[in-house]
Amino acid sequence: MGSDPQQPEDLGSWIARLLAHPALLRMGHNQRQDDLNLGLGWIYYGLARLLQPQRAVVIGSWRGFVPLVVARACQENRRPGRVTFIDPSLVDDFWRDASRVTGWFRGFGLANIEHHLATTQEFVHTPAYAALDEVGLLFIDGYHTAAQARYDYEAFASRLAPRAMVMFHDSMVTRRSTLYGEQAAYEVSVARYVDELKHDPSLQLLDLPFGTGLTLLRRCGGAEDVPLLEGLQERP
Repeated sequence: MGSDPQQPEDLGSWIARLLAHPALLRMGHNQRQDDLNLGLGWIYYGLARLLQPQRAVVIGSWRGFVPLVVARACQENRRPGRVTFIDPSLVDDFWRDASRVTGWFRGFGLANIEHHLATTQEFVHTPAYAALDEVGLLFIDGYHTAAQARYDYEAFASRLAPRAMVMFHDSMVTRRSTLYGEQAAYEVSVARYVDELKHDPSLQLLDLPFGTGLTLLRRCGGAEDVPLLEGLQERP
């Protein structure tokens, strides 16, 4: 049973419905149904609430766990934001039917996710990409090679908003993956690109060794390092 995007259900009930789907318990985010624990999803949700992005970009998702969690947070913000979700559906045909995709997201009470059936290489040639500006949150979880992670990051680096956060998933392991079938087995190597980025003095990175690894990245220096104080301003 879905929920009305105009009448968001309470977060606890929403998480219970989300994690009732076995497909949304997979892919290395440390989510658990028994205690309604989003695992790394709490980081995704919390950052989307803190940053209040007008636009978040999510690259790749098995069944939509990350775009769903980020979109839920963006919907709750004082200034609701939207999620651009890029996935070419190369693993299977789950994301190929536009009406089914819309129904899947709306079933969780969300109408603020825009899915693009494309690789990042294809998406950068679209009007939707040309119109993107001030991306406050970028989540990279597509084809897990160092080369593709580099392409995904560099495609959006110039469009990041001040204080934007970037997250790389599967960023702390190197292993053989048969996600696309034995005939298309490849080496997961995002960690190698992340290690390169750690040598850039203009960037600050933090590894979180949970699930299959999550690395947070932000630009540092100048205005990026000035804390943003909101809410009650008084301090003793």
